[in-house]
Amino acid sequence: MSGRILRIGTARALNTLGRQLLSVAVGWELYDRTGSAFTLGMVGLVQVIPVVALFVPAGYLVDHRDRRALTALAALITGVAGAGLALASWQAASVLSYYALLLVLGCATALHSPASSSYIASIIPRHELARAAAVVSGMYELAAILGPAVAGLLLAVVAPSWVYGLAGATGLASAALYRSLPRPAPRAPQASEPQANEPQASARRDWRAGLRFIFSSPLLLPALTLDLFAVLFAGATALLPVIAKDVLHVGPEGLGVLRAAPSVGAIAMALLATRLPPWRRPGRVLLIVVALFGLATIGFGLSRSFALSLALLAACGVLDNISVVIRITLEQLVVPDQIRGRVSAVHSVFIGMSNELGELESGVAATLLGAVPAIVLGGGVAVVVVGVVALLWPALARMPPLAELTPETRTAGPTAP
Repeated sequence: MSGRILRIGTARALNTLGRQLLSVAVGWELYDRTGSAFTLGMVGLVQVIPVVALFVPAGYLVDHRDRRALTALAALITGVAGAGLALASWQAASVLSYYALLLVLGCATALHSPASSSYIASIIPRHELARAAAVVSGMYELAAILGPAVAGLLLAVVAPSWVYGLAGATGLASAALYRSLPRPAPRAPQASEPQANEPQASARRDWRAGLRFIFSSPLLLPALTLDLFAVLFAGATALLPVIAKDVLHVGPEGLGVLRAAPSVGAIAMALLATRLPPWRRPGRVLLIVVALFGLATIGFGLSRSFALSLALLAACGVLDNISVVIRITLEQLVVPDQIRGRVSAVHSVFIGMSNELGELESGVAATLLGAVPAIVLGGGVAVVVVGVVALLWPALARMPPLAELTPETRTAGPTAP
C-alpha cells in the first residue's frame, strides 16, 4: 500500500511541477512584456472560469466514470497546454493567445482536482487516508519547491518557451504514471458508512448533492470558507513578479526563490508532522493557523529585505501545510463515498476561486492601490475572516480529533439555495 501511495504522490507531484513551471514562466514573461499587474490578474481569471463553469459535469463524470482514466486525461491536457504555450512564446504570440491556452489549462484543473482527490479515496483504505494526505501533500510541496526554482534558473539563461516545453513533458509523464495505477473497484456503501440526507437513487443523479452536502456540513463548510477567503485576499503569489522586479529588485532567479519559499516551509512542516501527535482540536488549530497566515502576509507586504521576505513566505508555507492537511483529511473522512466526486468538484471550485480569483483580486487591487498596500490589506482581511468564521460556526473550534470523524449523516447549518 505504501508503494501505491508513493506512485499517486509522484503522479500528482509531476502534475504540480508542470503547473508551477508554467505559472512562474507566464507571470514573468507577461509582466516583462506588458509591465501591467492587471495582466497578471487576468491570468488568474481565465483559469478560474472553467473551474466554475465545469464543476457540474466534472463532478458527475467523477462519480460515474473511471476516476483513474479521468485523472490521467486531465494530466495529459496539462501537458498539451504546456506545449501550446511553448509554441506561443516561440512565435511571440499575442497575450490573448496565452489567455486561450490558460483557459485550456483551467479545464484540466476543473477535472484533475476532483478526479484525483476521489481516486485516492477509492483505492486507499480509510485508516491510511490521513497518512496518504500527508505524503501526497509533502510531495506536492517538494514539486512546488523545485518548480519555481527550476523555472527561475531556466528563465535566467534560456527563453520561456523552453520552460513551457519542460512543463509539457511533466504533464505527459504524470498521465503515464496515473495510467500505471490500478483501476478502482466499484464499492457499495457499507452499513457503517451512512449515506447523505437524500434518497439513494436521486443522490447519485443529482449534481446538487455535493453542493447541498457542503452547505449543510457544520465542519466542512467553515473549513472551506476559511480557505476561500484567506487565500482570496491574503494570497500574494500573483504579485511576486511585481515584488521581485520593482520592490526587492531581484531578477527571475530571485522570483523563483520567492515562489519556492512557501513550499520550503510547507515541506518542512510535512516532515515535522510525521513526528507530532495528531491534533486534539484540529478545528481550533485551523482557525489559528489561518489568522497567523494573514499576519505573515502583512509582514511580507511591509518587508523590504529579501531575506525577511523569504522567511515570511516560508512561514506562510508552514501554516498553509497545516491547513491543507486538516482540510483534505476532513473531507475524505466526512463525505460519503457515493457523492465524493460531486463534493470534490464543488471543493475544487472553492480552491479555484480562492487561488485564481485571488490572483485577479491581487491584480486589480495592485492596479488601484499599488502592490504593497494590496498585500497588506489582503492579510488584514484574512484575519477578520477568521473571527467571523469562528463566530458563525462554533462547532469548528470544538471539532474532535480527525481519526474520530465518520461520514456525516445529520448536519446543521444553512442550506444551499
